[in-house]
Amino acid sequence: MIPLLSRTPRAIGLSFATLLLAEPHLGVPAPPVRTHVILLGTGTPNADPARSGPAVAIVVDSNTYIIDAGPGIVRRAAAAKIPMTSLCIAFLTHLHSDHTVGLPDLMLSPWVLGRTTPLAVYGPPGTTAMVDHLEAAYAQDIDIRLHGGEPSNKTGYGGKGHDVPAGVVYRDSLVTVTAFEVAHGKWPHAYGYRFQTPDRIIVISGDTAPSDAVARACSGCDVLVHEVISSESLKGRTPEWQAYHRAYHTPGYELGDIATKARPKLLVLYHQLPSDIADAALLREVHTRYKGVVVSGKDLGVY
Repeated sequence: MIPLLSRTPRAIGLSFATLLLAEPHLGVPAPPVRTHVILLGTGTPNADPARSGPAVAIVVDSNTYIIDAGPGIVRRAAAAKIPMTSLCIAFLTHLHSDHTVGLPDLMLSPWVLGRTTPLAVYGPPGTTAMVDHLEAAYAQDIDIRLHGGEPSNKTGYGGKGHDVPAGVVYRDSLVTVTAFEVAHGKWPHAYGYRFQTPDRIIVISGDTAPSDAVARACSGCDVLVHEVISSESLKGRTPEWQAYHRAYHTPGYELGDIATKARPKLLVLYHQLPSDIADAALLREVHTRYKGVVVSGKDLGVY
């Protein structure tokens, strides 16, 4: 589905090295990696043209699982060569607008492009109401496409929301998805997600203040995708903004502590605040307290 072997090591982050891991003294090639993490968007509410809104795709063989639906998600998926017909399942970490304004795009655009099943959306309480209201908001569009002469399929539009508690929220032959509660300010429910696939364990933090729940969910996982706000940049904000961000986000130094407990094989930073912070500055903060492998993610990075 995604021609990783045709990409350069720079284009695919560390996954190229993973693909080539083997018993070098025996000359035995490693089996191909079945699970890949694609950062569709690493942005924040800031309108940074280089960073679409937060969204991650986990691709296992030919199946795609989406986490969050920030603005620009469908076009970023197209740029990543993800077939529109595979955009069938999504998980929301929480209902902040920067993580959900791409949801109507995800519910409707792939249908126009050939998807034949509605989007299944799993998330915290409020997810079902959001999906239902969005479908109602586009009722005229749906009606015209169904009955106005367009040769559309009649089954792939809209979505089906699922309000789920923390715990195992989804399972199929390729993945087991577990939601866990994280602390995101005043949100009564915000989730991180753990994906266990045939060959890898991936953990997505979602938006969160420093949380040992993330470390427990990872516990030596293959890839931890974690949000971050620069500790040093935070010092320059007003006391009100400092208090807000500390309740809602994870400063770089504290992320180093969490990563030390979590022990991921690879830590990938996303949702970087401020959006124009230099990667080197963020990496220095995290590495102050964490000695493992860290990369600062970019849109369309593959790991």
